[in-house]
Amino acid sequence: MSTKSRENGSQQTPAIVSFISGGVAGAVEGAATYPFEFAKTRVQLRSERGVPTPRNPFTVVGQVLREEGVRALYKGCSTLVVGSIGKDGVRFLSFDTIKNYFKDPETGTLTPVRSLLAGMSAGVVASIFAVTPTERIKTALIDDARAERRFRSPMHAVRLIYQEHGLINGLYRGFAGNTLKQASASAFRMGTYNILKDFENTRNITQSTATNFANGAVAGTVTTYATMPFDTIKTRSQSAKGASTIEAFTSIMKDDGVRGFWRGTTMRLGRTIFSGGILFTMYEQVAAVLNPMFGR
Repeated sequence: MSTKSRENGSQQTPAIVSFISGGVAGAVEGAATYPFEFAKTRVQLRSERGVPTPRNPFTVVGQVLREEGVRALYKGCSTLVVGSIGKDGVRFLSFDTIKNYFKDPETGTLTPVRSLLAGMSAGVVASIFAVTPTERIKTALIDDARAERRFRSPMHAVRLIYQEHGLINGLYRGFAGNTLKQASASAFRMGTYNILKDFENTRNITQSTATNFANGAVAGTVTTYATMPFDTIKTRSQSAKGASTIEAFTSIMKDDGVRGFWRGTTMRLGRTIFSGGILFTMYEQVAAVLNPMFGR
């Protein structure tokens, strides 16, 4: 990906540019949209005894502001931002690398299927190396803040979870659900964005900030509706107490039926529309600055 339309298929974004641009974009996007993520996660978590969770994410935001203050809406934010730097750095690096092998050598474009496959592969790589452990800590912090308040900080949460459950059953709890979510989300988000961008480039539509943001917002909308069940299962699996993917699936069906898999859609949609626009716009802008520095 680059800021300007490609004139030929030989142009490639240097790996270091993909990684840095993706990391910076992920950090900005994560911090800017975190309250949406917080509310969505609270809605998806199972209600504790004596601590009922409202089903409306806007009610969650109002309740948290009244009872816990503005800072509470950013509980777990630092973990998500750190995770987003790694996640999006790895994801963009993987996507651009895989895309270079898949693209048409003459036009530099990908078929829709290859765009989705490149995005899916990037999501799996990101889940293994960055997303699963950071999502586990973020979700555990948000869940813990509802009642027990055992975790004093993200690092304290890491140490406690590792001591009590180990690496695989602790920090990588929910790996299956998280990887399914990341693979599908990256396939739809990055695949849709690339399909739209290739469509525009073949028709000489100028790539501007507005175009990048609009493409990212459309990609975010498609991603939300297509991957919401995986996100809900992932959240239940990575709660403070933890649960297997099967246990998470069963508890959702027991509590809310099939509709439960789309709990928190409104708030996640609000986040992904803006986050998609912010993420891809920031990526393109940072890449435009870095490409000349690294020989593009």
